[in-house]
Amino acid sequence: MSYVAPIKDMLFCMKELAGLEEVARLPGFEDAGLDTAQAVLEECAKLNEGVIAPLNWEGDKYPSSWHDGKVTTTPGFKEAFREYAEGGWQGLQHPADFGGQGLPKTIGAACGEMLNSANLSFALCPLLTDGAIEALLTAGTPEQQTTFIPKMISGEWTGTMNLTEPQAGSDLALVRTRAEPQPDGTFKIFGTKIFITYGEHDMAQNIVHLVLARVVGAPEGVKGISLFIVPKFLVNADGSLGARNDAHCVSIEHKLGIKASPTAVLQFGDHGGAVGQLIGQENRGLEYMFIMMNAARYAVGVQGIAIAERAYQKAVAYAKDRVQSRPVDGSLPGSAAIIHHPDVKRMLMTMRAYTEGCRAMALTAASAFDAAHHHPDKEVRQQNQAFYEFMVPLVKGYSTEMSLEVTSLGVQVHGGMGFIEETGAAQYYRDAKILTIYEGTTAIQANDLVGRKTARDGGRTAKAIAGQIEHTEAALAKSGSAAAQSTLKRLRAAREAFLQVVDFVAGNTKASPNAVFAGSVPYLMLAGNLMAGWQLARALVVAEQQLAQGGGDTGFLQAKVATARFYAEHLLSKAPGVRDAIVDGGESVTALPIDAY
Repeated sequence: MSYVAPIKDMLFCMKELAGLEEVARLPGFEDAGLDTAQAVLEECAKLNEGVIAPLNWEGDKYPSSWHDGKVTTTPGFKEAFREYAEGGWQGLQHPADFGGQGLPKTIGAACGEMLNSANLSFALCPLLTDGAIEALLTAGTPEQQTTFIPKMISGEWTGTMNLTEPQAGSDLALVRTRAEPQPDGTFKIFGTKIFITYGEHDMAQNIVHLVLARVVGAPEGVKGISLFIVPKFLVNADGSLGARNDAHCVSIEHKLGIKASPTAVLQFGDHGGAVGQLIGQENRGLEYMFIMMNAARYAVGVQGIAIAERAYQKAVAYAKDRVQSRPVDGSLPGSAAIIHHPDVKRMLMTMRAYTEGCRAMALTAASAFDAAHHHPDKEVRQQNQAFYEFMVPLVKGYSTEMSLEVTSLGVQVHGGMGFIEETGAAQYYRDAKILTIYEGTTAIQANDLVGRKTARDGGRTAKAIAGQIEHTEAALAKSGSAAAQSTLKRLRAAREAFLQVVDFVAGNTKASPNAVFAGSVPYLMLAGNLMAGWQLARALVVAEQQLAQGGGDTGFLQAKVATARFYAEHLLSKAPGVRDAIVDGGESVTALPIDAY
């Protein structure tokens, strides 16, 4: 079956949970209310459903190929990218001053989900370009911004992020790519970068590589890393393309999934040195690169939601069509579609609840980002920034880990046919795996959550969020419905478990780091579970109120209530057990001597 964008759920999340009408009151976003959001989402859906989604399986069957330094993308990708660019989609969230639409992240995130649901491999090219644009907006000179940003927004050029080297993965202190200053103020770049997404392709005229390198004589470690613009083609003073730069693709990787996305090995400086321009100040490259990484980490979390949605839609369609066995309750006289079987419903509800919970969490975080950058009140900006920064590792870590479970369940719903490539269910499973790895593994997100987001402020931000959750508990308590009472019970227990873990992390990170970091990923999963469950609980409150008033789509609202209750009873209910593993289980993680493994 083909992809259908979940516009109704997206708009519900935007309006009722993310406060889109409040976002539309922020300076610069006055025209970005619900009507605009609906119009943008409907146009976005047309492109993704009709043009980009049909290329997804094609990309898996006919991946990008490398020959003699050149990469040819999957047939149809080049034309689809041109249509994407001409529609203005690359510039959706970027400033109008450079040719963008200037829309809030709250709307942009939903459009990003659609693109990634339609075709994860295709979507990676715009994702990396967004990161390059963000880095130049933050640290580029006015000349660099006017030279490169409009061309990337228009889709004429694309962008990449060059961090990783064969010996330097997560540990960027080991970066060895070097930059030699030249008399004209440029630098010659020499080195090898690996895992460069869309590092070479045929969909745009130029590729703007942002490259981490060490200026000759710079300090060792991360303090000596600088960031450079190294375009595939040099750019003349009038903005036209000049000579080919000494930056070449020497191979692309053969991967488990996202096969249509060319993952390049780039060699800089084999023929005298690649010409690069310094971005910002020397030795501050990692700081600038983190701007790209934070934008990309949120976007990868959205990719997890997107692939989960696609897997869910496919599983539902198959479960309604596949006839096997008589229902256990005897409600039908003979064999029936497998969606009648309770365990199939359990799997589908798990897929649905995870996906809707993470979507709500991500869109709520996006609205906090918008307020953090546009609200006129400094204190409100700071509060929203703290909330958003706390949420980024959860959106990235929890949403991608859940996508593995959801896509695995999608294969399971298909049974033996799920293991056969022609059904398409297996592709989502294979594609999802990279999401827990790139832009920082789940463990790196967990390290960020422990160190920067919890221990650093003594758990203050985490406890402030828990205080907001208590307000939702109070709203649930006012409802006498079984769904609200059941959700309240599990939400309160999960919040209490979360607070106990926050105290454990804040109180022991310095004194007992091994004990804390042994439970860092479980802490991330508990926190993500709570935040997604909290947003669904909020959705339940809104849905019950609207049902009581007799407004809205009754079927949609009833499904919201049912999904929130399922999430609370089957997923959120796991939180207290995870709390026990974190607080009490550190010693058993580290007890075995290394030579005993």
